[in-house]
Amino acid sequence: LLIFSPICDIEMPERLSSSYEQLKCYHLVERCVHVPAREGSEEEILLVHSSEHLEVAKSTQTMNEEELKRVSENYDAFFFHPNTYRCARLAVGATLQLVDAVMSGKVLNGMALVRPPGHHSQRNAANGFCLFNNVAIAAEYAKLKYGLQRILIVDWDVHHGQGTQYIFEEDPSVLYFSWHRYEHQEFWPSLKESDYDAVGLGKGKGFNINLPWNKVGMGNSDYLAAFFHVLLPMAFEFDPELVIVSSGYDSGIGDPEGQMNATPEVFAHLTHFLMQLANGKLCVILEGGYHLKSLAESVCMTVKTLLGDPVPQITGEMAPCLSAVESIQNVRAAHKPYWKWLMYEDTSFLQSLSTKSHLLKKANSNTSTEDESKITNNNDTVKVERFLELHMKKILFPVPPIKTATTDSRDSAHFLPLPVHLVKEMDKTEVKTLVSAFYADLVKDDKTLLSLGSMLAILDKILKKEICNGIAVSPTTAVSAAVALRHSVRLGFQRVLCVFVGDMQIIPNTDDGFTFLFVLYLGIWGFTLVLNNFLLLLKDAEGNDFCSAVLGFILPVAYSYQPDLTVIAVGPNRSLGISGISLLFALLQGLAESRIFAVIKDTETNLIQSVAKALVGPSPPPFGVYVPPTQEKVNKIKTLRDQFQQEWKMLQCSGKVSGFI
Repeated sequence: LLIFSPICDIEMPERLSSSYEQLKCYHLVERCVHVPAREGSEEEILLVHSSEHLEVAKSTQTMNEEELKRVSENYDAFFFHPNTYRCARLAVGATLQLVDAVMSGKVLNGMALVRPPGHHSQRNAANGFCLFNNVAIAAEYAKLKYGLQRILIVDWDVHHGQGTQYIFEEDPSVLYFSWHRYEHQEFWPSLKESDYDAVGLGKGKGFNINLPWNKVGMGNSDYLAAFFHVLLPMAFEFDPELVIVSSGYDSGIGDPEGQMNATPEVFAHLTHFLMQLANGKLCVILEGGYHLKSLAESVCMTVKTLLGDPVPQITGEMAPCLSAVESIQNVRAAHKPYWKWLMYEDTSFLQSLSTKSHLLKKANSNTSTEDESKITNNNDTVKVERFLELHMKKILFPVPPIKTATTDSRDSAHFLPLPVHLVKEMDKTEVKTLVSAFYADLVKDDKTLLSLGSMLAILDKILKKEICNGIAVSPTTAVSAAVALRHSVRLGFQRVLCVFVGDMQIIPNTDDGFTFLFVLYLGIWGFTLVLNNFLLLLKDAEGNDFCSAVLGFILPVAYSYQPDLTVIAVGPNRSLGISGISLLFALLQGLAESRIFAVIKDTETNLIQSVAKALVGPSPPPFGVYVPPTQEKVNKIKTLRDQFQQEWKMLQCSGKVSGFI
């Protein structure tokens, strides 16, 4: 072992072994397809790197310790070992093997546990523990071998992947998104071009997205807000054919480099969102992560989600901090000229950021804040490990043995995906007993009773956690949804998100004070408040107007609310297409441990098929060509956002909100 600097000792082999052992502990390894690793070829490395860089790396294999130290001094935070070159080639090869497996259809998605990492490596230089840029090589390889024209790279490592940025900053075929600890250029790599205004060069303008974190301590809500208000709208407009993640977990809790507070389950949610892009073609490539317990748990959360397991409930207050909102606002302002979804958004730059006063205090202090924070982190390592042990026990739950279920009362089995489980409808007598307590008039109609018997049989299995989600086929969707809502509240589900899509005249009469209603209707836009419940009528949301409404409003409100159950009822006379409805189902599976109950009109065969596929997983149908919303629709979403962002704080994407100043 050769170490010339204490900086290097965190990039250790145990990063892989501890992650792999935790995967085995959760019995995830046995559920994965094992793709054999290989060394990347010189030709593949030269897709991104210069021949000079390759030759220097090759030459280190036979160098002695003094020679290795001397050549390492030519680079920033990089240290050669005689085995570094081979390990780096294996990292490249393993990454490309995963790309081949995904693009060939052998697997839908996957994760490559590799080291050394790659995202700091540049065309002609090693940098920051990175010799070859694994993800950049993978993108060029996929473009060359599979003819891809649009690749999204998401870099959630806590350091800016400046190497990846430099490689693709003039390339419009690669959309690169990076969030990173920045602290107004105080944090490594301390580059001006890591700030929000570095948007790309030439034809690549608008395709480089930097979201700088200007303070430590960012948490789950900050990361989700960045996805809702920046990344996801851009990604859906870009419509990638492949998504590659530079998956650094030093942005997680306890990491000595990042000093952030995001807990492992947030990476399950981020992964879940990215799985809705590119028909599910997703390659997750390990980058950083230096707190072994935090790293291992975060890797497991990512892999569980890739395997299609229900996503754990997100923890923590769902309210982004002011500094995060300021950064989000500046990114939106910087990219407004380049993206259709931002065309009519009211964006402006914030020059006087809330965190700049902190820099003045730091400059005037005689104490090294950085050194103090590192000492604190070292002392807190054991505390973080104990916290994570308890935290994971709290958020993990037994996965229901059945993913998706319906009843066979309408002979629907022949057109649904094979994994959909069939359950027997509830007996009429039992239905009468349950329903008469709150909807006595419904028990007189046999047809309605039969429909409710099917619906309640599925709902009961969801509520008892015997199945994850289900589809009830009903001639009267609004009535079925009303009964489902009351029944679930009676059984103790106090926070139910209810989404109505289509023209349904019956609104559930819920005077319990527990239920949040989100109603999507046809017609004109409007809103109203009902009793103690929040009832929002979003009308005439169709096509990509709907996409904007979902990403900019529905998801932030739903995550602010954090339901125990999501009920989605789909009625007739709607403009919204089947793929849009299926996408809504897929995105909302991130909530309530993926407990979703769908109520769909019995004549909607194609819709039932599509929703079933979205619920079974692992990816919804393509959403289609992006059409930007009109200025009128954008203004109405903004009006709603401004009105309700104090109650539902995940709506905040502007620094000028009344709760902050």
